[in-house]
Amino acid sequence: MKRLLLLAVVTLLVGVTVSFDFRGSNAPEQGISQSIQDRFVGAWRLAWLEEEGADGRVHRADCTGLLVYTPDGHMSVQVMYRNPQLGGRTASAQYAHAGYEASFGTYEIDETANTFTFHVEGALVRSLVDKRLTRVFQLSGNQLIVKSYNRNEHWRVGWERD
Repeated sequence: MKRLLLLAVVTLLVGVTVSFDFRGSNAPEQGISQSIQDRFVGAWRLAWLEEEGADGRVHRADCTGLLVYTPDGHMSVQVMYRNPQLGGRTASAQYAHAGYEASFGTYEIDETANTFTFHVEGALVRSLVDKRLTRVFQLSGNQLIVKSYNRNEHWRVGWERD
């Protein structure tokens, strides 16, 4: 009887282990290759940010920031302009308040289009909450370059990691 009970418990454990999905809730089952997902995951520091100024010309902003992607499909971004009077007067005004940008949510990658969509769950600029922001990306070595999918937004961000 004990052997039969032990055999039933072992069978049950094996069955549960085999059927359990270890990939997380937003894993690559949407069709993204694991290698692209893996390349996104981790912390990225802001290398540069180019945006359109009030004069209509693109310039590099004086700022610092951090971008984090998790393996289960979450992300967060923070950018701080070193001169708060400049950050927020240009194209960044829709994303930053008083020279600071902060938001978090989930992301989905469309590998064939080289885009990801950021589903904003929370943000310093509250009008961003519940928005779906599509971004074009380029991965090259230790650098991730991101820009808006919206052709009316003229900014580009370079993120790097070691």
